Parts: sequence; C-alpha cells; structure tokens
Amino acid sequence: MTWCILILGILLPQSLAHPGFFTSIGQMTDLIHTEKDLVTSLKDYIKAEEDKLEQIKKWAEKLDRLTSTATKDPEGFVGHPVNAFKLVKRLNTEWSELENLVLKDMSDGFISNLTIQRQYFPNDEDQVGAAKALLRLQDTYNLDTDTISKGNLPGVKHKSFLTVEDCFELGKVAYTEADYYHTELWMEQALRQLDEGEVSTIDKVSVLDYLSYAVYQQGDLDKALLLTKKLLELDPEHQRANGNLKYFEYIMAKEKDGNKSSDDQSDQKTKLKKKGVAVDYLPERQKYEMLCRGEGIKMTPRRQKKLFCRYHDGNRNPKFILAPAKQEDEWDKPRIIRFHDIISDAEIEIVKDLAKPRLSRATVHDPETGKLTTAQYRVSKSAWLSGYENPVVSRINMRIQDLTGLDVSTAEELQVANYGVGGQYEPHFDFARKDEPDAFKELGTGNRIATWLFYMSDVSAGGATVFPEVGASVWPKKGTAVFWYNLFASGEGDYSTRHAACPVLVGNKWVSNKWLHERGQEFRRPCTLSELE
Repeated sequence: MTWCILILGILLPQSLAHPGFFTSIGQMTDLIHTEKDLVTSLKDYIKAEEDKLEQIKKWAEKLDRLTSTATKDPEGFVGHPVNAFKLVKRLNTEWSELENLVLKDMSDGFISNLTIQRQYFPNDEDQVGAAKALLRLQDTYNLDTDTISKGNLPGVKHKSFLTVEDCFELGKVAYTEADYYHTELWMEQALRQLDEGEVSTIDKVSVLDYLSYAVYQQGDLDKALLLTKKLLELDPEHQRANGNLKYFEYIMAKEKDGNKSSDDQSDQKTKLKKKGVAVDYLPERQKYEMLCRGEGIKMTPRRQKKLFCRYHDGNRNPKFILAPAKQEDEWDKPRIIRFHDIISDAEIEIVKDLAKPRLSRATVHDPETGKLTTAQYRVSKSAWLSGYENPVVSRINMRIQDLTGLDVSTAEELQVANYGVGGQYEPHFDFARKDEPDAFKELGTGNRIATWLFYMSDVSAGGATVFPEVGASVWPKKGTAVFWYNLFASGEGDYSTRHAACPVLVGNKWVSNKWLHERGQEFRRPCTLSELE
C-alpha cells in the first residue's frame, strides 16, 4: 500500500480541467483585426521609445564631448564665465529635465489600448476549446500529429506550424481530460521536435514527465519505465520520477514473481487502463467519422442509376414555370434532394449580416425537460431570423414553401449557423421521438415533418452532412440547399434520417435551415394508412 500512496501522491502533475468551448469564425476574424490594431499600437509605442532614446543618446554624445574637453583643463574651463554659468545651469536644470525624460512612460497609449481590447480576448476556456477542436479533427480525419504540426492539411491557403510549446499545450489539455491516448501522441510529437533541434522554452524533462505517466495509464509499464529512466538521465534529482521508478520496478517485480494477491490484481486493473473507447463514445462514431472522410458510402451502382437531375417548377407554381429550379437526387432512401443555385450570393450576405450580431452557442432540445440547452455534441454558433424583420428572409421562406409544397407559417424561424474550427453537430434526429413527446409542445405545431438546409459557403475541407444509418454523405456547395422528410406520411419518424454535421477541417461553414412542422400540412401531405410510407 505504501507504493500506491507514492504513486497517487507524487505521480500526478497538477492541472485543472475546463469545460469545452467554441469560437465561431466570425469571432475569430474579429480577433484578427483586434490583434492587427494592437500590433499598430505596439509599433507606435516602439517608435516613441526609439525617439526618446534618440534624444537621450544625442544628449549623452553632446555631454561626452563637453566633459572630455573640460576634464583636460578643469580650472581653465570653469575660468571662463560662460562655461561656469552653463555648468551650474546644466546640473541644476538640464539634468533634472533629462531625468524626467528618462522616467517618462511612453507605454501609456499602448497599455490603455491593450486594456480596452483585453475584454474581447479569448480566455482559458477558449484556448482549451480550440485545443479540443484540433484533437477532434485529428480523430475524425485520421490525421497524425506530424501532419498537423507541419500544417499539411488539404485546401490550406495559409500554412502554419506548431512549435514544441504548442504540441506540449495540446498534450496538457488532453491530460486534464484524462485523455492519455492523445497526451501520449502530442508529448511524443513535442519530444520529436526537441530531438530534431528545435529551440524551445519547454525542456525534455517536462515532456517526459507527462509522457511517462500517460503511457503508464494506458498499461504499457515497460515503456513507462524506459521513459522514466530517460527522464532521470537528464535530471537525476527529479523527485516524482525517482518515486515512479521505484514503483514501476516494484510492480514489475511482483508481476514477474507471479505472487500478486487478488486485491493487488483488482488494484492493477483499476490503475493500468488500456486504450479503450473515448469518454464521449457514440455507437456509430466509426461509421460517422468514415463518412466524414468520404469513406464507407453505401450507394450501389444499381441504385445510383435511379438518381436523376431535373427541372422543378413547384407543381406549376407561377414563380418557377419560366425559371424552374434545378433539382438533383442525392439519395434514394431516405430521399434527399439538392436544389442548385437556389439562394444568391447577395441573399447569403444579407442573411449573414443579419445573423452575425446575434450569433450565440447553438442549443438542442433536452428530451427530459423539453427546453433548449447547450451540448458538447453540437459545437456551433447560431441565430434565428424572422420573416417580418427583413424582406429577404420573408422571400426565402416563401421560396421554401413554393418548392416543397409545405406550409411555412407553422415552421420555426430560419436558423443561421456558423461552424468554425472543429465545429460539428454529432449524429442526431431533427424530429422528436416517442420517448420525448413534449419536445415541441410549447410551439403547438406538432413534430418536425421536414428539414430544409441551405449551404451558404463552400468549405475547403470537411464539413459534410452525413447520414450514418444509410451511409450517405452530402457535401457543402455554396448556393445550394438539401431537403428531406423526417417523418413518413403516416406521421411516424423516419429513423434513417439520423444525420450529423462533420467537423470543419479547413475553412468556414455557414448554413441556414428551416424546420417545417406537421400543423398545416394535413392537405398538403395527406396521411397514409401504412406506418412506413
């Protein structure tokens, strides 16, 4: 038991856990401008300091010449009445002025600006959220640490590198979440870059301290022992490492002798955690992530032949007879239709401008309370727009009604969402299931019968809408929209419509969606006798 106390008391580097946080692209671009403003302010401060030093330097050079001459013949120098007067004047007045100049703080403007701007700075939660986003992208898109560290991502315009300090920070964030798998990956990357000669404020001892513990937590005692010995070669007096070395050797000796008691065995099972499923494990995570990468799509050639493109006039709607909408079948079951060139760039910019001031953390319906709440599986910023506040929003709403044939008067407001770094919405249903009958009770418009989703930006990499149940992936394309029914005509939920918004790997994703409800559709989409029709 002594050894157990040692490992718990000494082994764990101290750190605090933070909840996940998300920052939208809109906020990030504002931060770019904030930083640019601060750099300008900093350069002004540097210029002021340089001007001040230049004045002091000129004064020093003038006095150096003067005193050099005076010290050669002090009596003769002060024998001149003008020199005597100027010496007294300099020491009484001018040196005081120089003192004031030296003491003058030129940083007031810069510090004042920095203080004002600091209220908009990210905090510790934001930094942890950004780190978690990188880890999420790493898993979803099967990226190794070296690829991310060197910035070799698809579709990047501005390549960037991770330093040893950056890799170490990512490892520490994983560590605070007890995510020892990612701790190991990123601490190894930091160590690799140090071995390659990168100059850093982080030393190998600090990296090995975290790395050895992360490896131990995953059950690799041999590697943990090796890393601990490597650490002690660099710092023989390291207290925690010395304690761990004794502990590891003690455990290995017991395993070798085969004399462990049943209590010791159960204790070891608790301590030596093998690599297992993630804390936020989802049953379909593997399918979901494969689809996000464009893998595992289940469309057979035979079914593919039944998918068509067509012109759609909205059942002879006057608005679309002369200029019909372009339709494309994306999937057969559930039927997912894409409308091309269905929202203009000008309309997109107006919708984005209306939404930006209102963007806040997106919410989901809590099945237990029926109320809106934030959730870790939905990471985006969203805003709601009403048709009465702008004619463009009203026109968009009517366009959806004309093309779907469904009444939008009972639909929810247009929701605009921005997915930034790592932004995602994990697999979910848009409709309320039977075990959550009160999900939309307060709306009084029934269940969500259908979903209309506008893509308002292209995405450089990632950001697909995927349907894990059927193996479908729909990729963002600016100016298009996709539509599908969440409910069968009978009113029963179509469970094949379970879908997800994949994390944005590179770029910026803007979407807007309209959830249409059952009320008002009684004669527009009549109920059938069969449950699954």
